[in-house]
Amino acid sequence: MDGDDDVTASAMIDDPMSNGAESASPATAAMGEPMDVEAYAAMYTGRTKIIRLLFIADNCDNEVMKLEALRMAYDEIKKGEDTNLHREVSSKIRNRLGPKYTVDLAWVESVEKRAAMRRDKLDNELNGYRTNLIKESIRMGYNDFGEFYYAHGMLSESFKSYIRTRDYCTTSKHIAQMCMNIILVSIELGQFSHVTNYVSKAENNPDPLPPVTQAKLKCASGLAFIETKKYKFAARKFIETGYELGNNYSDVIAPQDVGLYGGLCALASFDRTELKTKIIDNVGFRNFLELVPEVRELINDFYASRYASCLGYLEKLKANLLLDIHLHDHVETLYTEIRHKAIIQYTLPFISVDLHNMADAFKTTVAGLEKELEALITNGQIQARIDSHNKILYARHADQRKATYQRVLQTGGEFEREVRSMLLRANLVKHEVSAKSGRKF
Repeated sequence: MDGDDDVTASAMIDDPMSNGAESASPATAAMGEPMDVEAYAAMYTGRTKIIRLLFIADNCDNEVMKLEALRMAYDEIKKGEDTNLHREVSSKIRNRLGPKYTVDLAWVESVEKRAAMRRDKLDNELNGYRTNLIKESIRMGYNDFGEFYYAHGMLSESFKSYIRTRDYCTTSKHIAQMCMNIILVSIELGQFSHVTNYVSKAENNPDPLPPVTQAKLKCASGLAFIETKKYKFAARKFIETGYELGNNYSDVIAPQDVGLYGGLCALASFDRTELKTKIIDNVGFRNFLELVPEVRELINDFYASRYASCLGYLEKLKANLLLDIHLHDHVETLYTEIRHKAIIQYTLPFISVDLHNMADAFKTTVAGLEKELEALITNGQIQARIDSHNKILYARHADQRKATYQRVLQTGGEFEREVRSMLLRANLVKHEVSAKSGRKF
């Protein structure tokens, strides 16, 4: 960009305050506090509550929070029947919570004794059903075995039992129940290909599913897409989740998670128009966003180009997001995508940008910003060049005249090929020429 362009550029160096470089709003101050483990755990039920608490204990650097998570996991496990998980948690506590939180041998012996009796009873009942060839009773027998194994932490056996019910499902309701059971176990096993497969089977059910079941399937599909890093598809699934979900799927996901996962995935993958129509103006999804006001605010800040405030929210959320069992492995990728989108969006309105002002807006150094811009320019995400001496980013505008000529030539070439093809076909028809394919043996 030379000559007149440089004169214009110098007159249009941006004011970062007009493009979002404002200080973070006071509301962000409340988010820097450590996670309230008790309030977090209260959103979940069943095994996912225990697994999430153990994940926090394994990944948290705060010793007080770690012991609190282990204590709550220990208490929750004793409400169930998984003795192996009880031993695992007790070994992690390592006598740091007093004599009350050690391996309870009497409880373990009692649970395992009851489990052995229960298994024998289920086995005898199932054998009787199979002898009498009662399909519905066989289905229920395998279903009972699936629930039994799941409660005792034998997830692979539970998965096999639920799979076996497939051959004995006689109604659409049975098929939906079978799919939901398999999805539940597959999520905990981390086998998200099975999740996707059985979500599809359930959604293709000939009879309409209840709204709650549809919402559960959307959530399960969203989690599977997050796992495969297809964030745009994940965002769409969470956005489509009906508010009927409520707390009915707390053994997998809380309604707050729908707003959190959907909001972050949308921010990382949606363009500006989609963000407005599918998130900000979406009345249905707004109900979930109201449960996580910090995510709602950072989305609004991003759309309004208040990047300092948006990135401030993200930074204060990061510590807690790293303790989320489904987001932990994706936080860095999501944050990078969101930051890159913010940088691209920041530069779009200007012919030139002062890197010092831009660095202030993004709370980084000029050298660090230059590296980020270099990567984006190299990948073709920003059409610009950097003046490293004066620390100015100049937009590289395409030659509109040249582009117009190229489009005209391309259109002319396509028109010529189509006319030649039409003339050829007309002559073939006129002279009654036809080509017949040879017979294959």
